[in-house]
Amino acid sequence: MNGHLELHDHAEDGPEGNLQERCCNVLPPPPRYPNGNLYTGMPGGGPLLETNNTLEHPTGPEYQLVVGEGTYVLRDDLHLATPPPHPSDAPQPNNNPLATNMGLPTVGTKLSSATITPRKPPSHGLFRIATAQSARSNIPPSIQEEAQSPRSDAGSITNGFGSASYYNHTPTFGDSNDALRPAPAKGNKKDQRAKPKNNIVKSNSSFVSRVIPHEALQKRLAERSLDGLMMFANVNRALVWLDLTSETKTENLTKVLFTKAHALCHDINEITKSSTHLDMILGFNTSDIIWYEPISQKYARLNKNGMINSSPVSSIHWLPNKENLFLAAHMDGSLVVYDKEKEDAEFIPEEASPTENGHENGTPKNKFRIKKSVQSKIQKTNPVAAYSVSNMKINDVAFSPDGQLLAVVCDDGCLTIIDFLHEHVRDIYRAYYGGMLCVTWSPDGRYVLTGGQDDLVSIWSLVDQALVARCVGHHSWVTDIKFDPWRCDERNYRFGSVGEDGRLLLWDFSVGILGRPKAMSMSVRNRASVTSHHVPASNRKESHSTMMGRLRSNSDRAPGSADANGDGVDGEPQAEMVHAVDSMRSTAVLPPVMSKIVDEHPLSWLGFAEHCIITACKDGHVREWDRPKEGAEETVEERRTSKSLSPTGL
Repeated sequence: MNGHLELHDHAEDGPEGNLQERCCNVLPPPPRYPNGNLYTGMPGGGPLLETNNTLEHPTGPEYQLVVGEGTYVLRDDLHLATPPPHPSDAPQPNNNPLATNMGLPTVGTKLSSATITPRKPPSHGLFRIATAQSARSNIPPSIQEEAQSPRSDAGSITNGFGSASYYNHTPTFGDSNDALRPAPAKGNKKDQRAKPKNNIVKSNSSFVSRVIPHEALQKRLAERSLDGLMMFANVNRALVWLDLTSETKTENLTKVLFTKAHALCHDINEITKSSTHLDMILGFNTSDIIWYEPISQKYARLNKNGMINSSPVSSIHWLPNKENLFLAAHMDGSLVVYDKEKEDAEFIPEEASPTENGHENGTPKNKFRIKKSVQSKIQKTNPVAAYSVSNMKINDVAFSPDGQLLAVVCDDGCLTIIDFLHEHVRDIYRAYYGGMLCVTWSPDGRYVLTGGQDDLVSIWSLVDQALVARCVGHHSWVTDIKFDPWRCDERNYRFGSVGEDGRLLLWDFSVGILGRPKAMSMSVRNRASVTSHHVPASNRKESHSTMMGRLRSNSDRAPGSADANGDGVDGEPQAEMVHAVDSMRSTAVLPPVMSKIVDEHPLSWLGFAEHCIITACKDGHVREWDRPKEGAEETVEERRTSKSLSPTGL
């Protein structure tokens, strides 16, 4: 009782009372965090109000990136408005960060860009020519020796990698299954793209909260240049559509708000895009998938309420050179191929087999399982195909430039290279520690880059089947990596990386700098494309003896089908290699050519465009860094001018 009165007396002393004694008797109030998001930029946990995008133009040396080719200057800092929680969300004034019942995953801000009439990068050497021999044997020439690739610029663009002529000789996913052949077009609909059926603006779905299209959307689209850069961004429960070349880029062309679902990833179909049509897919933390056509404001919902897979979608991509098919990576370690126009049905695995667990001699066992093969004749409903890759979360996936290989990175710290067309694993590489978070391919398909929780960027050579360099420079997890196709050629490469440390790093490497391990001295000229023919198991074991790889057959494939599908040699199933971790001492270390903190918040996305580098952070800041003015065309003109002014004319 006396203690209570004493405390009461002190309480009446007012704000100037004995604070130290009060703190000894009363626990401090629990910390307050912003509702539902630690990176809202609104400290104190106050009410979150929906605001407009803002645009700033900061200047100064701290907003410049100095690299060998010149100085990149920050042009625009566009801050996307973070949407407030849905009114139906229960208030969480004291969200405990140590709680065991964690909420649904969020990613902050992820972007994708689209240009209706894009210009090809000047790196013509990366666009390989389809030779007559490769056309006859149906081999994609994505990685041929320079002697087999003519240097003609015109030929590289018209017939090279990525062109229609190239893909005419390249097999694609499901070509051999007649059940997947598209139905013939009827009447005058041959040249019309399929659109979703539901109007998202007038939708009464509980999944879509609100849609805010620009009042002059059609006029804005009609007046904009076809080579202008458009951008889509998922910011928590919102998807915004912006025109980065517009003078009023802060105005959303369309903003879609979802009820409680957060979009974690999205992708634009490069095959079907035009001035009147854009196909988008969005993956959500609720496991739902949205097929969205923003110009007509139509949408369709797939995997509704997790009918096929109930785990969140961490990465989503259209299949290369496919109009209807896309791949969703779910956080339970599954890969699922969907058809945007098919109805969903409850999925029962057709080829269920027990999953391997644990490790063997310190090496992870392959967990790849085919739940439904693309060769299945039951293709009336989704999914088209389904696979189990890992027992842990898939963080990112990326297709090789020719669309035949798929790189998958997971929380288990493994990079898995899958022959996607023939549905088997080829290689498994391992990080030093921690999970791998992001992955990308070089434009010519020779190299794969990964970044992860070991704060490193790793360069893997698929020709040599080895780790060739570790890139050291980040002070926290690496969240995204991309190649800069505008500064790559046949032998020199430029790529960038961003991380949780708010840093943007640029890296340069060349074939000569990296060199090759002694065990990899086999001449590449004696090999075919790495994406079409694998080195026989006997040769690989001899030439890679120092890598301590473990070869074993893929028991999921029938031996009799190996020759027909190109899966093996002499009827044997294709062998896979699980590579041991290379020691730090034996691995080359590559330093960055530029490292700078470009945002005070963790960075979440990186992109390279013709005229700029774009970065995005979890707080919604989208920053455009203009490339140096000394571009290729201006440099040629300057050389001509200096030559005309030179006394000798040299």
